[in-house]
Amino acid sequence: MARDPFRQRRRGRLVRALWVLAAMVVLALAALAVFGPRIVADRLNPVTAEAEWPVSAEAQALHDRLVIGDLHADALLWDRDLSVRRPEGHVDLPRLDQGNIALQVFTAVTRSPRGQNYAENETEAPDNITPLVISQLRPVQTWFSLKERALDQAARLRHLVEAEPDRLRLIRSRDDLDAVLADRAAGRRVIGAILGMEGAHPLEGDLTNLAVLEGAGYRLIGLTHFFDNELGGSLHGQSQAGLTDFGREVVAEAAQRGMVIDLAHASPQMVRDVLTLPGTRPIISHTGVHGVCNTPRNLPDDLLRAVASSGGIIGIGFWPDVTCNDSPAGIAASIAAATALVGEDHVALGSDWDGSVGMPFDAAGLPALTQALMDEGLNEAQIAKVMGGNMVRYLREVLPRA
Repeated sequence: MARDPFRQRRRGRLVRALWVLAAMVVLALAALAVFGPRIVADRLNPVTAEAEWPVSAEAQALHDRLVIGDLHADALLWDRDLSVRRPEGHVDLPRLDQGNIALQVFTAVTRSPRGQNYAENETEAPDNITPLVISQLRPVQTWFSLKERALDQAARLRHLVEAEPDRLRLIRSRDDLDAVLADRAAGRRVIGAILGMEGAHPLEGDLTNLAVLEGAGYRLIGLTHFFDNELGGSLHGQSQAGLTDFGREVVAEAAQRGMVIDLAHASPQMVRDVLTLPGTRPIISHTGVHGVCNTPRNLPDDLLRAVASSGGIIGIGFWPDVTCNDSPAGIAASIAAATALVGEDHVALGSDWDGSVGMPFDAAGLPALTQALMDEGLNEAQIAKVMGGNMVRYLREVLPRA
């Protein structure tokens, strides 16, 4: 039987069309991998101010003399080269340097429930981070394991330290901390990086993973994030439960290892439970003052006092959900209120830069906060404590010697 030339041509056109469609899909996926994460980061982490905040020569001079530290930034979550200045987000090495920041906690976010909110999140809700790590073409094991995501973010920070040894150091101990501060005192503009975990779910319910994560460089462990986990209840979870038996084991082991316990997203009962355990001096890395900003994101003020009374510090966040304001003056007002509430020796900075929130300024714009603190009436000694002195003192007391 003779072949139908028209059918052959139609089949040929169909095959070519399928190849073109396949090529378009590949190109679309490639474009998503290259541009998608940057678009997401830019949309979720804006600087909301339309112009730079004014800073007097006096405030800038004071800012330049300070040893500055910040307890919370999520920059490792996003697919950015932190060695170069970028237009998106809040943190990279050039902006940290311009802001005169000596110490920065880089916190690993490994899971975020779909529909994330401050009131109540389901533990089993679909995860927002999984599609992000897939679109970033992170290693396949990070697509399925929270521990692997934490290890991957730690590796990214270590690689940055290795590539930029004159600009960035990883702090694992008091000796590392003192070395960074000595270099800065000698005029070398090195930044000390501290690895933190936003929620202890990368432990995956296995206490032996604490040593694995510590070995990867983690020195700060947040117990929960936006959902209840194996350690207990989140401030934004369904149960509002306290510490589980596993949570008590983790806190005891982490404290014994000289790791910082962070209660920023812990339920009130979990905070109370941690404070009953011997040998713990927890912090709240990023929060506001409930008496100033009555939102479900902020823990009750009596718990801030209790954490401070245990020897911990309270990091005041920079975003409107914790300050009820969108300006440096609003942050300064919360810091002044926290100082009155818990004492000037227990207040620190906890920006939440790159944490999927809008900010009035990025890391380079931090001198605006020094100006606002001066305008609020804090004296130079108080400003020095809040901007970094209290964080340095606390880390020297808690971190292992070497």
